[in-house]
Amino acid sequence: MLNIFSILVGLLVLLLALVGFIPFLGWLNWVIIPIGIVGIALGALSSSKTGRNLNIILVIICAIRLFVGGGLL
Repeated sequence: MLNIFSILVGLLVLLLALVGFIPFLGWLNWVIIPIGIVGIALGALSSSKTGRNLNIILVIICAIRLFVGGGLL
């Protein structure tokens, strides 16, 4: 059950990350990364690793986008 919640959080993070990739909306990644960390925690508590892995990949992608944009863009 926790894995399903983790996947749902991951899908929410994915949708928000798509918006965050638009130029000048990179600041949205500051909100996305903590939500992804919550998804990682939910995935870590479940027996399956799918949701956890999805959230880890999304958090890494958002962190790289934040780094490339200089933290704001």
